[in-house]
Amino acid sequence: MSDLKQRIEAMYQRDLIIVYAFVIGLWFAVIFVMVVTWNLAPEGPWRTILMIGGAAVLLFNTASMSALVKHYKEDKDFIYGLDIKHLDEMRGHRH
Repeated sequence: MSDLKQRIEAMYQRDLIIVYAFVIGLWFAVIFVMVVTWNLAPEGPWRTILMIGGAAVLLFNTASMSALVKHYKEDKDFIYGLDIKHLDEMRGHRH
C-alpha cells in the first residue's frame, strides 16, 4: 500500500473513532439527563413528549453520523487526499 493510501486510511480510522465516541457519548448524556431529571418533569403527557423529543435527537443524530461515515467511506480518497495535500503544503510553507 502506498504512503498516501496509508495516511488516508489512518485519517479515516481516526475520524471513525471520533464519530463512534461522539455517538456513544451523546446516547449516555441524553439517557443520563433523562434519568436524573425524570422526577423534575411534569406528570402526564409531558414526560412522554420529553421522551419522544430525546429519542428523536438520538435517532436523527445517530442517522446523520451514519450517513457521514458512509459518505466518507465512499469518497475517502478524495476527501482525505485533499486534506493531506493541503496539510503537506502548509508544512512546506512553515519550514
